Amino acid sequence: MPTRFILINVSHAGNVGAAARALKVMGFDELVLVAPRWANVLRREETIQRASGALDVLAKARIVDTLDEALDGMSHLCATAMTPRDFGPPTFAPRDYFDLLQKKEQLTPVVLGPQGLPAVEAQGMAFLFGSERFGMRNEDVYRCHAALSIPTNPGFGSLNLGSAVQVIAYDWRLALGGFAAQEVPQPAAPGTDNWADAAQVAGMLAHLEQALVAVDFLNPDAPKKLMPRLNQMFNRMQVTQEEIHILRGISKAMLQAKAGTRG
Repeated sequence: MPTRFILINVSHAGNVGAAARALKVMGFDELVLVAPRWANVLRREETIQRASGALDVLAKARIVDTLDEALDGMSHLCATAMTPRDFGPPTFAPRDYFDLLQKKEQLTPVVLGPQGLPAVEAQGMAFLFGSERFGMRNEDVYRCHAALSIPTNPGFGSLNLGSAVQVIAYDWRLALGGFAAQEVPQPAAPGTDNWADAAQVAGMLAHLEQALVAVDFLNPDAPKKLMPRLNQMFNRMQVTQEEIHILRGISKAMLQAKAGTRG
């Protein structure tokens, strides 16, 4: 299964190197940095030293400007090392969540969608980590299917970013069956090659938001949580690319009808 680790607004070069080392140790190699503090962070001396030989992971790593770019092609998103929020995806300890994924059990439509785990296997899993300074923005957490809260000492819950990546990478490797099962090909579930990825869902939601504003259903000055809730709803549905086209067509028709009324 394609697996991507995404660091958002990382501010310490050493953590990038530590993350690369963690991924290589656990057999992963896809690292994406969203708007890091240092434009040359992949070449900084501290990064290379902390990578401890995982230079191939650093060489393959990408730097992008936006989270949308980082999510391209990924269909299932996990916010990691998070504390529970007042609203957003369900929160799990990593081992509990991954054990249930491994068993292909239906947690809730928010996590797996109506088709269950094969819908996750079809495209890819992305693990999102926030900045060392302020964590993840609420709006980024809301886009995810699940939030993973790493159990820590209640009296000292601060966890280094590189350590958090190591914990998640380790648990995810176990959920995939460990290294013994790494080379065993897994057949794709029938009909799951057409799921919409995160970028397509985000684009559709932006189009729908324009239409809802145009017909006065959504007040842009007081949007509250309508769009994040719709995002969660579509995550539960695990929509296909054809359904995205339908929803965009509805949004386009709403905008055209409103424009015609004004004309």
